[in-house]
Parts: sequence; structure tokens; C-alpha cells
Amino acid sequence: MPLQRAIRLPHATAMVVGTIIGASIFVQPSEVTGQVPTVGGVLLVWLLAGLLTLIGSLVCAELASTFTRTGGVYVYLSEAFHPAVGFLWGWAMLLTMHSGIIAAIATVFARYTGFFLPLGLWGGRTVAIGVIVLLSAVNYLGVRHGSRLQTLFTAGKLLAVVAVVGLGFGLGGSVPEHFVGASSGGGVTVTGFVAAMVAGLFAYGGWHMVTYSSEETVQPERTIPRALLYGTVMVTLAYMAMTAVYLYVMPLDQVAASTRVAADLADTLLGSGGAAAMSAVVMFSTFGGLAGIILAGPRVYYAMANDGLLFRWFGVVHPRYGTPHRAIVLQAVVSALLVATGTFRALFTRVVYTEWIFFALVALGLIVLRRRPGVQRQYSIPLYPVTPLLFIVASLFIAAWTVQADPADSVIGLGVVLLGLPVYFVSFGRSAR
Repeated sequence: MPLQRAIRLPHATAMVVGTIIGASIFVQPSEVTGQVPTVGGVLLVWLLAGLLTLIGSLVCAELASTFTRTGGVYVYLSEAFHPAVGFLWGWAMLLTMHSGIIAAIATVFARYTGFFLPLGLWGGRTVAIGVIVLLSAVNYLGVRHGSRLQTLFTAGKLLAVVAVVGLGFGLGGSVPEHFVGASSGGGVTVTGFVAAMVAGLFAYGGWHMVTYSSEETVQPERTIPRALLYGTVMVTLAYMAMTAVYLYVMPLDQVAASTRVAADLADTLLGSGGAAAMSAVVMFSTFGGLAGIILAGPRVYYAMANDGLLFRWFGVVHPRYGTPHRAIVLQAVVSALLVATGTFRALFTRVVYTEWIFFALVALGLIVLRRRPGVQRQYSIPLYPVTPLLFIVASLFIAAWTVQADPADSVIGLGVVLLGLPVYFVSFGRSAR
């Protein structure tokens, strides 16, 4: 039974927006504001990070219009270079990159649930595993259910952004001074600006996941490029608006030091009680983000299994629900194990930077495929080849910056990813399509 096409433009756009906007913009933008001591500099960082993310989205948009198979980045890397490169992406995803982010976001959800219910260590882990199982079950029962849930929560999340922005600018007039820079009075340094850009780009992560479900998308060659464009622009505007309202109401020093900035904003404007409201918003936001991330990942493992790069048992579609149900269960099990053992923190933080090496390869792959005869595309990235080359440089710079900032953990993380090569050649290389 083939996968069912049920994802239309609103659902695909909601997936882009919902997977990018998690809890960080509501809780802790200090990684950016702490590095850049001027209001204009902070807003410029969020704008430039959004523009670079848009370029990456448009790279994937052209590739999505070229290859409409399920699997997204995995397919693009395999087609442009070699199945081993695609396998490394899927290996890193399953082992920690994708499963780890599911575990991390589920843990954030549980942490804020603890504001309303007394949860110890294992109570929190139980809640985190429970939300993974719940959302995996929803996606098991049909992609239509999963995409609609994602759309619903993304709409709620955007309403929360509008409410926070409206509350801030509407009631913030009582604050004596607006857009107050850092008290240190120092200027923007190159090192600080680059560090802020890296943090900002990580906050925009997840835009590529909509490409994983091409075979379940209606007219993917048209829908996915439009969803990537619309979704990335919407997120950039949301991040800019949220940052602007924080800096309108609170001095930059306070924003940089805050670990729950939206709650502090509410406390400033309304008095005590912001923490409860903020906890509810974060729970809502993380739940919606998880819905899209849990939907996306299994499609890669399904594609790998059908290509002979994972046990073929995982490449089966449920005869009734039309979903890659075994791949969904595989992802849920790995993510739950990472939560239960607490190992996701070390694994994820060490490996996640390697994602940017793969992003550079994706953009390079676009250039390679442009030169390959017979490859047809229905969308072309603007300003080619400047835009993909710019994205390649930016992606490699982020990876190099992370390595120099923490060389020991970076080498370990890269080693974990490269460990997939002997696994590929010993176990799957001969059977790869």
C-alpha cells in the first residue's frame, strides 16, 4: 500500500513554522542578546539569521521540486553524492540528531509540567516518554491526523506570539524608557556578533523537515517550495517581533540575563503570575513542535529501509492507516530510551553541530545536480549560484566555529557520525539501491 497524500499547503507551512518555533523564543533569547550589547545589533542578528535560513530553505525547495521521493535531505545527499552520504545523515538522525531533539523537547515539556504538578526525576521522565508515545500514536493512526494536529498547534502558537507582542506594545507605554541598550556601553565585536549569529541560526533549526514527507504531500514539487518560503518568512517576522517587544519593555541587560523572558515580560506589565502563564505557553509550544518533528522523522527511516539502508521490515506501510508505522515505533523507542537514560544531552550537544556540515553538502549537491544532464526541476533558487555558495560558506563556518569553541566534544560528535561508515559498508552497502 502506498503512502497517502494528505498534506496540503496549509499543513506543510504549519510544519515549517511549528518545527522551528519551539520554546526558546519564549524562554531564553539570552544567547543572542548576551553577545550583542546594542538593540540594533540584536535585531540585525535575528534578521540575518532569518535570511540565511531562508536561503537554506530555498536550496531545499529546488531539490524538493526535483526529487519528490519521501526522505528529503537523505534523498538529496544520496542522489547528489553516494548512498553512504545519505546513510550517514539517517544514521545521525536516528542515533541522536532527530531522536535527541525529540527527547530534549519532550523533557522541556515535562519540566514545565512540573510547574503545575510535583514531579521528581523519574516523574519528569515518565511525562516526557508519555508525550512521545502519545504523539507517535497520533501519527501512527494517519498522516492526516498528525498534520492537522500540527496545524492546530501552530495556529495556537502564532496566536500566542501575537498576544505577547500586542500585550507588550499595548501596555508597555507605562515603562519609562524603551529600547535601552546594555549598561556596559561597549560596542559590537566581531566575535560577539558571530557567536550571536550561530545561536540565532540554531534557533531557526528544523526548516528542512517538511521535505521528509514528499510522498504524502499533495503536489510536493509545488507545495513544499511554497511552504518553505512562507513558513521561513513567518518565523523570521515572529522572531523579530518577539525580540522587539522584549527590548521595548525591558532593558537589554535584563533580557540577556533572563531564563524565562516572556514570563518576565508578563510580570513587568501585569505583576506576579507571569510564570504560570509562561509555563502554559511553553507546554503548548513544545507539544506543537513535537507533533511536527515526530511526524517527519520516520519518513526518512522508511525511505532508507526501501533503499536497503535499514532493515526492510521498517519500510512497510500500514495497510489501514497508510503510515510507515514500524518506522514510527522505531523512532519512539529510540527517543524514549534517550529520555529514560538521560544520555540525549551529551549525545545531542556533541552531534547537532554536524548537521551544518550536511547542510553545506546539500547546497553543494544542488550545484552538482545542476550540472548533471537529465535532471529536471520545477523551481529554481534565485541568484544562483551566489545563494547556494553563500549558504555553503555560512554552514561550514558554523561547524568550524563550534569545533574551535569545544574541540573535544566536537571531535567525539563527528566520530559518532563517521562510525556509520563501517556500519554502512559492512551491513548495507551491497544491498543499497
